[in-house]
Amino acid sequence: MSLLRFITAIPWNVRGGSGCYVGTRTLIDALRQAGVDVALVTPRLVTPVYTVTRVLFNETLRWRRLDAEATIGIDVDGYSVAKRRAGRAPRIPHIACIKGVLADAVPFERGLTRASMALQARLEARHARHADRVITISRYCVGRLEELYGVRDAAVVPELIDLEAWGRLFRANPTRPDERRFTVLSVCRFYPRKRLDVLLRAVALLRDDIPQLEVRIVGNGPERQRLHRLSSELRVEHSVRWLGDASVNQLAGEYNRCDVFCLPSVQEGFGIVFLEAMAAGKPIVAARAAAVPEVVRSGILVEPENPEALADGILRLYRDAHLRHSLGAAGLRDVEQFGMRRIAARFITEVAKVAPAVKIPEGLEIHEQV
Repeated sequence: MSLLRFITAIPWNVRGGSGCYVGTRTLIDALRQAGVDVALVTPRLVTPVYTVTRVLFNETLRWRRLDAEATIGIDVDGYSVAKRRAGRAPRIPHIACIKGVLADAVPFERGLTRASMALQARLEARHARHADRVITISRYCVGRLEELYGVRDAAVVPELIDLEAWGRLFRANPTRPDERRFTVLSVCRFYPRKRLDVLLRAVALLRDDIPQLEVRIVGNGPERQRLHRLSSELRVEHSVRWLGDASVNQLAGEYNRCDVFCLPSVQEGFGIVFLEAMAAGKPIVAARAAAVPEVVRSGILVEPENPEALADGILRLYRDAHLRHSLGAAGLRDVEQFGMRRIAARFITEVAKVAPAVKIPEGLEIHEQV
């Protein structure tokens, strides 16, 4: 049995680790189910400042012995492991698994968050440049890796979803859309790049066209207070429900409850929440930006940063129940391509290209690129 060591400092929960945690955990689960032995290498010391924890963790990796057929570093993590092996035949091949190009997100942040992210982006660039292979989650990220880090020939292995687990969750939380309302769901961490402010402005524009509109927003984050103030200024408090962080069962219930899923983010390396909405059979309205068109192939994509365009997309689905159904059904078909066994096979195949000791488990079907 092949042993892979995944190196990561991301918080091991949705609230702290966001989509990176979900994608990494699901990938590890898929590999283990396929018969690959996976071990996690995580920080032994956690400080109140995440960036400090991350840098200390990575610097101490220089002296840690990491026996495995290959090591997999997530985003920044593993840069010191990759660098110490650069320029000579490594005993243990190292793969940089870039879940989202940090330098691509830096321009959307402000203040200390921006400075911290810029530092991490420099370390992520070092990681990607010195790794034996770079695997990333979208063609969009491939382009940004080349443009921002000078890294060429990264392999694409998209994010994945446990469709069986989500199917069980949807059945266990069988809420239905309220016929008295038209419900739009949004799920994200509250970062500027998610552009929830654009969604709130679209809600204000739809006040007369959809009087029974209800927008339910799951999540939390640094933009919370600003978004609540904007909601008050736009006088949409009666149309918006702030649900905070939700358990996976609550989230499944919210997907079941909504008529439409909407996230107008302008910077997505992938967007796992889109897979979740597709698995629930919900039509999607999103911005035509970053990696979103690669993921949302059967949805309504509108001009980014444009509340009027977003409102028009939501209104179109409100007025056309047949279109809602057809897009939801198409999304259910599309999401099958991101099933965990299929993507796990893609991932282990890419790792094996630079780590011959890694064996592809029997029974994993290798499919063409998604």
